[in-house]
Amino acid sequence: MRITKREVVLKIHLVFSIFIVGAVAFVYGFDPQSQFDIHLRTTDEHNFFKAIMGLYLGFSILWILCVLKNNYLKIALITNIIFMLGLASGRVISLFLDGIPTFGFLFGTFAELFLGCYGVWVLSKKLPQSENTDSLKKK
Repeated sequence: MRITKREVVLKIHLVFSIFIVGAVAFVYGFDPQSQFDIHLRTTDEHNFFKAIMGLYLGFSILWILCVLKNNYLKIALITNIIFMLGLASGRVISLFLDGIPTFGFLFGTFAELFLGCYGVWVLSKKLPQSENTDSLKKK
């Protein structure tokens, strides 16, 4: 299976998202205090972070499908844009209302903004107008 330059441009941010979001999912779900200034004390707090882990892993699985099958590309792009820009907007609001967080969250804010904006660029400028993205492999 040969990967074209066009496919790399269309999907590289999804590959980065899969690795980053997948890794962060396990940190949030099992040991958030190892990387962040978070200290879970109650069962409900642990349950909340496990639910976030499940949400992150679910999106990662969707993006993996996209990387493997072009007919899921548009769905994956839209969900990745909403996921990344949604997280980034919440973090930007927090920057103004709560102050500057630890480096991990600050880095995450910029990474989410970049990945979300890259997805918007791909969706608006690089994705074929046709819903059928099987044509990607032919170019």
